[in-house]
Amino acid sequence: MLISKENQAIREKISHLDERIEEMHVAFQKYSQGIEPKKPDLRVLERELLIISRRRIFDLELSKQIDRVLFKFQNRKKIWLRWADLYQRGAIRK
Repeated sequence: MLISKENQAIREKISHLDERIEEMHVAFQKYSQGIEPKKPDLRVLERELLIISRRRIFDLELSKQIDRVLFKFQNRKKIWLRWADLYQRGAIRK
């Protein structure tokens, strides 16, 4: 019973992190379009993903979900940094 409660907590945390990745994506879109003046800070999200990825998880489904979310974050991070770089280059030239 304890394992299933722990798995449920992990599942909810993974779902929450997935939602935060989507929110961060929208925030970076707004920043790169000049709508938001401040660049979003992805260090907190990255730290939380690192913490959850270091946990020992024996449930195969949860392990796959974590891998999926980590892969999604890595791909989005590349996109976000490219957007920020392009925006900053454009802003400097103006």
